[in-house]
Amino acid sequence: MTSHVYPMHAHEAWTLLIVDDGMIRYDLHGHEHGAKDGLVTLLPPQVPHNGRAATSAGFGKRVLYLDQSTLPAILIGHAVDQPVLSDALLRQRISQLHRAVDQPGEEFEAENRLAFIAERLRWHLSKRHVPDAPTAGASVAGELRDLIDSRFRESMTLREAADALHAHPAHLVRAFSRAFGISPHQYMTSRRIDLARRLLLDGVPPALAAAQAGFYDQPHLNRHFRHILGTSPGRYARSGLPPAATQRGYWS
Repeated sequence: MTSHVYPMHAHEAWTLLIVDDGMIRYDLHGHEHGAKDGLVTLLPPQVPHNGRAATSAGFGKRVLYLDQSTLPAILIGHAVDQPVLSDALLRQRISQLHRAVDQPGEEFEAENRLAFIAERLRWHLSKRHVPDAPTAGASVAGELRDLIDSRFRESMTLREAADALHAHPAHLVRAFSRAFGISPHQYMTSRRIDLARRLLLDGVPPALAAAQAGFYDQPHLNRHFRHILGTSPGRYARSGLPPAATQRGYWS
């Protein structure tokens, strides 16, 4: 919790804010607004604003700064008029993005979540659904799967995949999830886990298996390995085969 009073200032980036405790009051373009738990606040770039606690109890907040390219400049005026958004799903996705950003090696997941957040923000600000950008063809989901299959050991970003396939990032994630019942990030992680599993059974040490399978480090491997297979890499390697109970529902 903080009671800091922010003077008038401006950012070059879009400022996406959620309040966890208390309430914030701020002035934007001559109008007073409030930000509280349950709501999402989007402050446009280059428009001065301030900020202060609405009560003596202070406030707790989380902030994401989005590059100007995330949203078209034509929407800045709409954000000035409507900076406060009541959208429980959007708030949940922002919280999920915060958690992904805090985890080393989860850049691809963070990009997946950011793509949906940006799309929903555009919908709110434009008051109409933003159509997906045209793709190279109806098989874009299959093309993304092929791309992940060939590059999952590398540190590939969603933007690189979108550029390679000439598709909008949000459309890529949606098409892939609809076609395969799993997000691109989950699919990439499952491919990495599957390779790490084989390497461990071949006697490769966990730290080296993590690097060869494309994980950020061994803790990154450990976290996903436990989530998918229900055991640690070291214990799995010593067992010689995966526990049968953990194989149900494992998608690869």
